[in-house]
Amino acid sequence: MRRVSVSRTDRVAIFLHTGAPDRLHQAFSIAATACAAGRPVDLYFFWFALEALAQGALGLPHFEGRDDLTERFETDRYPTAQALLDVARSTGRCTTYACSASASLFGLGPERVAALVDHHVGMATILEASRGVVDRFYF
Repeated sequence: MRRVSVSRTDRVAIFLHTGAPDRLHQAFSIAATACAAGRPVDLYFFWFALEALAQGALGLPHFEGRDDLTERFETDRYPTAQALLDVARSTGRCTTYACSASASLFGLGPERVAALVDHHVGMATILEASRGVVDRFYF
C-alpha cells in the first residue's frame, strides 16, 4: 500500500490498549470524524484492543453493569464501534497497525493479524510512524 505524503501535523494517531467497549467506541468516533474531515488517521492496536478486534467484539454493544445503556444504544440505533471503524477505513484515509508483541501474547499468528489490520509491526516501526504527529489520543 503506497502512502500519499501528508504533513505529520495533519495526521491523527490513536493508540488503543483497552478492549472496553466505551473506549473503543470513542476512539473510532474520533477516527471516523477525522477521516470524514479529510485527515489521515493511524490506529495502533495493542493488548486488549487487539484482542477485541480479533474476537469480532466491536459490533456488540455491551456496557458492563449498564443494561440501560446497552438497551438505549440498540433502541436508538447508535453505530457500533465496528461500524465506526468500517466508516473510517472506507475513506481510504485510515491505516491500521497491530503491535507484533501484543499479537504474539494473545496467540494471534501473522496470517490472522494480516486479515485484521493493514500492518503487523514492532514498536520501533510504531515509534517511527507516529513521530511528529501532534494529535494523539490514547484509549
